[in-house]
Amino acid sequence: MTEPILSIRNAVKRYGSLHALDHVDLDVSEGEFLTLLGPSGSGKTTLLSAIAGFVGLATEQITLRSADITRAPLEYREFGMVFQGYALFPPMTVSDNVAFPFMVRKRPAAEIAERTQECLELVQMGGFTDGMPHQLSGGQQQRVALARAISFKPQVLLLDEPLSALDKKLHADLQWEFKSLHSQLGVTFIYVTHDQDEALSMSDRIVILKDGCIQQQRSSGDLHNSPRNSFVADFLGKSNYIDVDVTGRNVDILYCAAKDATFEVQAENVDEIGSKARLALRSERLRIDAPGVELLSATVKGVSYLGERCQVIVEDDGLGDLLISCTTLQTGITPTPGLEISIGWDTNACVVLVPE
Repeated sequence: MTEPILSIRNAVKRYGSLHALDHVDLDVSEGEFLTLLGPSGSGKTTLLSAIAGFVGLATEQITLRSADITRAPLEYREFGMVFQGYALFPPMTVSDNVAFPFMVRKRPAAEIAERTQECLELVQMGGFTDGMPHQLSGGQQQRVALARAISFKPQVLLLDEPLSALDKKLHADLQWEFKSLHSQLGVTFIYVTHDQDEALSMSDRIVILKDGCIQQQRSSGDLHNSPRNSFVADFLGKSNYIDVDVTGRNVDILYCAAKDATFEVQAENVDEIGSKARLALRSERLRIDAPGVELLSATVKGVSYLGERCQVIVEDDGLGDLLISCTTLQTGITPTPGLEISIGWDTNACVVLVPE
């Protein structure tokens, strides 16, 4: 394994009896797009602020390329920062805002001018050099803030919910631009958000925090498909939870029973026959069809149409209510309340959760 560009060890931050960070360890790889994801109060912004040098911790060690920067002032850490509120200087032009990091470093004027224009072109703001921040839209201001953050070629770029103040369409457009810019620059991004879709669409790896502790960290696809516990499963999409008795095993296939329903689950982390387990079953992994086609019989209780997809609530005698997300074109039937149907899923659709 290659040496991480940034390492955090034993990060602890308390506010009275509240643990904002509770002995957090984290390694960040060179060129990685790492997202810190969690609800309000989970510790994600505190962790980012500690990395930046804004927040001192009770106990910690932070290293950058193996050099200890734990007590280094924030101005010596040479990290680029992008904030939710843009933090542009109102009296300064767009070009002067982007050039500011070079000005304080007393770089030659020709170098400043060349690099400033280069960064503005990268964020599609090359034609706004003489504009003032108050003349720009929110999305344009955020582009300028991003150009300023990358202007001095930082080793790590820290982004604190930079898209949360934007409208839905602009939010989606800038997601692609941020991801594209990351690919072009090859700079390490550490990105904070509470938006699950944003994290899933942009990140190489997601770190999910709750109450100051890391719950799980994996690639976007792995996290969505294999959540470790109920909190992660709930935070990344919609899941159905099924409590089962494990009645048998054949290699990596578990035979499960829940009331009158019996079915098979592909899993490896339940050892004892007769043990109880909680399964997470993503709503989009269930299938519905005509009666008798799939494994279990069910009745449609409600349908909600959401454009290209619909959400169907069904009731099964053994499993109770289940949420299914599907397109009616895939099912061959039109789900309506009271309709008798059948439901099913593949053996690898369920995930056995670790107790919290």
